[in-house]
Amino acid sequence: MKPNLSLEQQTDLLRSRGLIVADETECRSFLSTHNYYRLSGWARYFQTAPHEGDDSFRPGTSFDDIRRVYEADETLRARLVAPLARAELVLRTHVARVISDRHGPRGRYLEQSFYTDVGDAEPTVTACLRDVGRSKERHILHFKTDDGTGAPFADLPIWSAVEAFSFGTLSRCIERGAGGTLAAEVASSVGVATAGFAYRVRALVYLRNRCAHHSRLWHHSIIDAGPTPNNVRAKAKRLVGQFGPRSVLDVVASLDDVLVRSGASEATLPDLVLDRTGGEDFWPGIAAPRVPIDHRP
Repeated sequence: MKPNLSLEQQTDLLRSRGLIVADETECRSFLSTHNYYRLSGWARYFQTAPHEGDDSFRPGTSFDDIRRVYEADETLRARLVAPLARAELVLRTHVARVISDRHGPRGRYLEQSFYTDVGDAEPTVTACLRDVGRSKERHILHFKTDDGTGAPFADLPIWSAVEAFSFGTLSRCIERGAGGTLAAEVASSVGVATAGFAYRVRALVYLRNRCAHHSRLWHHSIIDAGPTPNNVRAKAKRLVGQFGPRSVLDVVASLDDVLVRSGASEATLPDLVLDRTGGEDFWPGIAAPRVPIDHRP
């Protein structure tokens, strides 16, 4: 069991592993506001072989090197929040429009038979009802009834309900709605390729959640990677260079495709290219994450 260490002991441990700490006071101050264990998620990529038990730092590595990529990662997460939020609003809008126009604005989308659920996973309609049920918004509460029919939101229109859905619930609706056809219908409405669209939305949800929870993007391989269309990927690579299919940049390329084709905003990638902060270590870790040691925050 690892012992609890004071800030001074944490700093001493880093130095004992070969890390150059030019200003101990500054290092301790940083550790006092950033969890040591959290920082180790970035630090391990500067170590010799942490996945094999060798936690020594590569010769010449300084605390400033680690802090530089840590803060660049923080900046990247902050810059992605707004475009991801815009994409979420686009999807809410088009889901409401498609369901309303093609399947009726009330009732049907809150029936279990509307969704194609798989295995023992929670029924999608359960998630929908839970989200609207805990909403405190007046436009939701106005439609809540207690008439004993088992359908407390039978008259709730989809354009109101989508505002209460979490992004994850919305993603599940897109993937499973209308017997599995809703994803293609929404993609067509947005103006993007229909193939694999539900999985692209899932990747956006995954990236949004990592940003919202302050999780590391540098050297992180996206678990729910969506099949970014080849033409979208090729265009992005002409702008930013090569990147892996499970990299953050691949998801951002897909994000830009949704934003631009829907008319919601301009692309995000060009601004990221103009501002490659974080030193020479940061951008490669975003474009080509190293998977074997990728199991820390």
